[in-house]
Amino acid sequence: MIKTSATENNITLEAKEVTIQFEGLTAVETVNEKLHTGEILGLIGPNGAGKTTLVNALTGFQIPTSGKVFLGKKEVSNLTPHWFRRHGVARTFQAGRLFREMPISENIEVAAISMGLGRRKAHAHAMELLEWLGLADRAKLPAGVLPYTDERRVGIGRALAMKPSFVLLDEPAAGMSDLECDEIMKIVSEIPSRFGCGVLLIEHNMRVIMGVCERIHVLDSGKTISRGTPQEVQKDPAVIQAYLGHG
Repeated sequence: MIKTSATENNITLEAKEVTIQFEGLTAVETVNEKLHTGEILGLIGPNGAGKTTLVNALTGFQIPTSGKVFLGKKEVSNLTPHWFRRHGVARTFQAGRLFREMPISENIEVAAISMGLGRRKAHAHAMELLEWLGLADRAKLPAGVLPYTDERRVGIGRALAMKPSFVLLDEPAAGMSDLECDEIMKIVSEIPSRFGCGVLLIEHNMRVIMGVCERIHVLDSGKTISRGTPQEVQKDPAVIQAYLGHG
């Protein structure tokens, strides 16, 4: 598997005092976080906490109302999703967004081609990713035949086909069984060493979060209420209260 040079460059993706408002509603309030290449950072919080909104700001889908986003030393707050993709920031979505009539392999090839690979190299890269994801035997099938859980894996493969420095995963384990969660945990935990990139993981499944993340950032009502190791966050009374208070 070809690795990127992200670890060598040791760049960061940073939210600095980021606030995002929608018609007077504050979805994210003065959030600070810095994601390094080679690490897995968990982003958790109750429904409506602002997790996806923050990820949108870190990938060009949402311009902060105030505060700044940096990639390395460059401020990138007002740049487009296309710019982020071209400069090493990839993401998945809660909805798979696959080309359902297209073969599974070509769903990944498209992403590789968009980053400048020729068709032959893109196909080889896609097959390498599918082998790692355990889907190589279904490469020629249309993506529309995949069960929901496998769509998530293809989405991860498509993001990694862009050879990113950072990949932001939005609930990759949603709706999965314990066995499927174990498989996703293995995949996510291998990403930094195999691809040399940093991972930001939004996930409601606490077994997944606690099992793969080195650090965790907790949001509630758009505000940071806790940051630390899984062990520190798990014991934080503010985190316990946020989850119990939201059922």
